[in-house]
This record gives sequence, C-alpha cells and structure tokens, in this order.
Amino acid sequence: MARHNSLHSRLVAWMKVILPLAALALLSMLFLLSRSIGPTKTIPVAEVGLEQRAQEQGASNATFTGMTDEGDLITLSAQAARPYADDPSRILADVVESRLTLTSGSLIDILSDEADVNQDDSTIKMTGDVRINTSTGFHMTTDVLNTRFDSLYAQTPGPVTGNGPPGDLDAGRMVIAPNDETGDTHLFFTDGVKVIYQPKNAED
Repeated sequence: MARHNSLHSRLVAWMKVILPLAALALLSMLFLLSRSIGPTKTIPVAEVGLEQRAQEQGASNATFTGMTDEGDLITLSAQAARPYADDPSRILADVVESRLTLTSGSLIDILSDEADVNQDDSTIKMTGDVRINTSTGFHMTTDVLNTRFDSLYAQTPGPVTGNGPPGDLDAGRMVIAPNDETGDTHLFFTDGVKVIYQPKNAED
C-alpha cells in the first residue's frame, strides 16, 4: 500500500512538471506558426476599388429626383438600387415609388415592383404590379409602364385596368401626357376602351 502511494506521488510530481512544459511547447508552436504565415495569406483580400464595390453592392433607400422641361417635379424612391454590371448608366431599382408633382398642383403616384432607370436616354421602365393613382380620382393597374424623367410622358405598352370618375375602365393602352392645345395633363385611353359607368348614389 505504501509502495502504491509512493508511485502515485511520484506520478503526480512528474505530471506537475510535464504538463506546464507541454503547454509551453504548444504555445511556442502556435506562436511560430502565427509568425510564419502572414495575415494577407490567411485572409485573402480581393483588390477591388471602392467605386467598384459601391457599384456591386448598390444602395438602399435610394432616391432620384428630376425636373421636366415644363417644371413638373419627378421623384423616384426605391428600397434598393444597383447599377448593371455591363452598363453603369442603367440602374435596377426594387420596390419603387414615384411621384409626379405637376405645375397645376395635381399629383400622380406610381408604384411598381421594379424599375429600370436609364440615365443616358432619361427613361424609366417600371414593371411588376404597376399601380397608377392620381389626385383626380383615377386608380389604374398594369404590367409595364414606360416613362421619362426629363418630360411629362408615360405610356403602357399593354392593357390597363382600374377605375376613375367615369366608372370602371379597361383599355389596351394608356398614355399620360399634356394636351397639345391646353397644356393640361390628361390620361388618354385607347385600343378597345371599355367603361362601365358607376353612378353615385344621390344624397337623401
């Protein structure tokens, strides 16, 4: 029994010496390894300029503003916007809200899922659940709306549906533009226009 206790005591004594040495050796090895491998080799960093990074990442809560030749204010905001990789002059915007503030005081609000903004030719192609609401009481929907931010003009290449003061409306095409004679902004419906008149209830 005494021999067993003596062996155990000597083993504990040796472990008290060996373990710290082993720990020291391990730390030394880690230190040498950390010095032999440079930080640029352990974490590769792409050599990309700040401007290119900004273009790739895009911007959130972006806002574009413009003034037409007639003095109408056009504002377009998006939850996210990023330039095309092959054409930096074009910007793809997501979850878009656009407002046209006319010189007459009327408002036209346009909402869409996406918008392709071309800065070279001053055009905006709005796509995906496009909704047009005017302060004069029109509420229209379509798939695609082509508009500009240097002049007051917008048109749908395809069908449009909705309602307004005359009633329920369906048309193969809609154009938003000033009237050539008066200069006032109008909504022009063409190509198979259907109107279902909805009379207002007379007040008692």
